[in-house]
Amino acid sequence: MSSMEITPAANFDKNNADTLRNIRESLALAETLAKASLMTSPAAKRRLAARQLEINGMENAENGESSSSSYVPPKQLLLYLVRMGSFTSATKILNDDCQDNDVQLPERLSRLELLEHCSKALFHLPSLVKRSLKYRDFTNYDLNKGILQLSSISEICSDFISGPQNVRVLQWNILSQSLGVMHDNFVFCPDEALEWKTRRYRIIEEIISYCPDVICLQEVDHFNFLKTVLGTQGYKGMFFPKPDSPCLYINGNNGPDGCAIFYREDKFDLVRMESRILEVWRVQSNQVALVAILRIRETGQEICVSTTHLKAKTGALLSTLRNEQGKDLLEFVKVQAENRPLILCGDFNAEPSEPIYMTVLKHNDLKLASAYANLKSGFENEITTSGEREPPYTTWKVRAEGEACHTLDYIFYSRDKFMVNSVLEFPSGDEIGEGRVPSLSYPSDHFSLLCDFRINDNSTSENI
Repeated sequence: MSSMEITPAANFDKNNADTLRNIRESLALAETLAKASLMTSPAAKRRLAARQLEINGMENAENGESSSSSYVPPKQLLLYLVRMGSFTSATKILNDDCQDNDVQLPERLSRLELLEHCSKALFHLPSLVKRSLKYRDFTNYDLNKGILQLSSISEICSDFISGPQNVRVLQWNILSQSLGVMHDNFVFCPDEALEWKTRRYRIIEEIISYCPDVICLQEVDHFNFLKTVLGTQGYKGMFFPKPDSPCLYINGNNGPDGCAIFYREDKFDLVRMESRILEVWRVQSNQVALVAILRIRETGQEICVSTTHLKAKTGALLSTLRNEQGKDLLEFVKVQAENRPLILCGDFNAEPSEPIYMTVLKHNDLKLASAYANLKSGFENEITTSGEREPPYTTWKVRAEGEACHTLDYIFYSRDKFMVNSVLEFPSGDEIGEGRVPSLSYPSDHFSLLCDFRINDNSTSENI
C-alpha cells in the first residue's frame, strides 16, 4: 500500500529538505517580483507572507525545533490562513441549493422501495463496494439485548431498528460535488463517476444500506436533496455551511458546503441544535461544528452528537491550526454536552500522529476514546497506543501528484458512558480497485465509518 503520511519533525528526510529548498527559492523569486510590481494586490502579498510563515515552521521542523505551537501569527495573516476558503481573488458565485428540483418522491417510502429506486438510477454501474461489520469480542453474546444482529452487507440490507439502549452512528465525508468535479483532480476517476446525477443515489444507497440512527456528514453541498430523500425514511436533518465555502468560487456550484446531522424521528426527539464557527486564537476560521442534543423517546435518555470538518492541507503550521480548531471544538462541545453521553464525529484532516488526535483523547472533562481503535475489550483507557490501533486508511485516492492513503476520519465517544459493539470494516485494496476512490463503485474519496454503541447502564441524564 502506498501511503503519503504527514512527515514528523524527527523524520524530516532529504526529499523533504530538497522540496523545502525548491519552495524557498520559488517563494524568494515571487517575493522579489511582488515587491518590484506596484500592481501586486494586497491579497497576493498576504498569500506570500502566509507561505513564508509556513516555510518557517517547516524549517523549524527540519532543525528539530518545535513548530509554531507557541507563536501566534498576526491577525491579518490568520484571517487569510484560517478564514478564507478560496485562496483566490475570484468573485463569489452565490447560487441556491436547487439542482435537485427534478427529484420527485413520495413523502414516505419503504427502505426496500428506496433501494430499488437507487438501483434503477444506477442499473448501468457496477455494484456498490461491499463491506462487513466487525464485532466486539463478547464472551456471552446475547442477541436479545438489542445488540447488533447483522454481519454483512446482504444482511444489513434487511430492515433494522436498534434497541433503546443502542445507537448506530454513520460518519462520512461525502465529497462536495463542486470540489470533486472542479478542484480535487482525481486522475483515475471516470467522468461519469463524478457526475452528480450518478453520485447522488450512490450516496443514498451507501447510507440507507446500514440503517443508521444518526448520520453525520461533511462536504454537504446538496442538503435539500438529502433532506428530501432521507426524509422518505423518517430522518430529519440540520445543516450548517462554512462561512466562506470554497464551493462559492466555482462555476455551477449548488451553494456552500458544510456539515449536516440527520436523526431518526421515530427514535429521537430533538432537544436542541447548536452550531459554531470554529476559532483559532480568537479569530473565526472557515471550519464549523454542529451539535444535536437528542432524547431517546422510549427511555428519555439524552445524548449529544457532534460533527465537524477541520482544515485540510499538510504542513507544520496547518497541523498547529487544526489543533487550535480542535481545542475550540472541544470546549464548545463540552458546554453543549454537559453530563450527557457524547459522540463526536468528523473529518479531522489529521493522521493519528498529529497533535489534534491526542488533544481529543486527553481532554480531562470529556474523557473520549476512538471507536475504531477500541473495538476490542479492555482498550478504552489505553490512550497512548490508540493511534496504532486506528484503521490504516479512511481515504484512499489518486491525484496528479500521486497516491494518497490516509486515516483522517474518526468517531470519538464518551468512554465511560458507551460501549462499542461493532464497527464497519474498510474494504481492501483489491476490493476498492486500482483507481481507488471515488469510482463507479463508490461515490466519495472518503469511506463511511459506522459504529454501534450501547449506552452503559450507569449513564443517565441526571444533573443536566
